[in-house]
Amino acid sequence: MPKTRKQDFVYTLIMVIIMVYGMVCYNVSLHIGGMQNIVFFEALKELPIMGTIAFLLEFFFVGKLAQKLAFRFVDPKKDKPIVVLLAISSMIICLMCPLMSFFGCVLFNSGSIDTFFIRWLQTFALNFPMAFFYQIFYAGPFVRWIFKKIFRTN
Repeated sequence: MPKTRKQDFVYTLIMVIIMVYGMVCYNVSLHIGGMQNIVFFEALKELPIMGTIAFLLEFFFVGKLAQKLAFRFVDPKKDKPIVVLLAISSMIICLMCPLMSFFGCVLFNSGSIDTFFIRWLQTFALNFPMAFFYQIFYAGPFVRWIFKKIFRTN
């Protein structure tokens, strides 16, 4: 896990790219009615916009708040590192998913303003389980593996 501000920047950047790309692929496939090859290309078009939003939110706001919330449930000095890691990751998902669903609805969903809240709620409800399992079982371990390769620590 990151120990310095530079490492935190790199870790966050890698995590944002992996998470946002995966979630955008998921949302595009939902929008077009299923997984198709075009999903991967369309997601690349949205990645710079959604990735920038996600990076700014996570690096400057959500990361610190997620730690504070997680430390209400776990103690980094007493609990196993994996428990602390999962608590922080879960809090990040709980904060980022509604925020990113909101920005996705603002930027990419057509529809009237009077149906915005229900579209956001539906988007959030569909995204949350995917974001949770994708983060905990795939993106998180993969990004930590990449991070350890970049910043070899003994």
